[in-house]
Amino acid sequence: MSEAVILDHAQEAGTDFLIYTGNFCGYCRSLKNLLNGRGLTYTEFNFDQHPGMRKSIVEVTNHRTVPVVFDLRDGGPMFIGGFDETNRYLKRT
Repeated sequence: MSEAVILDHAQEAGTDFLIYTGNFCGYCRSLKNLLNGRGLTYTEFNFDQHPGMRKSIVEVTNHRTVPVVFDLRDGGPMFIGGFDETNRYLKRT
């Protein structure tokens, strides 16, 4: 069930990245600025607006903080991590 949520979101996205965020999250704002600055598109789901979703995403990724980032550019959702991991990842790609 949990992986199905991510796959559904990824298939519906049509963007470069799928991100899960929260209100009052400085790293989430920084992530969006990073992606926008590189001209990369993203679909955002805010856990504060979808409260039951967080548990499903944590079960799949074991990542308990926000943001939670997936790269969708190579066909399927590839879990990257949070802001720091995404920043390092984008420097390599």
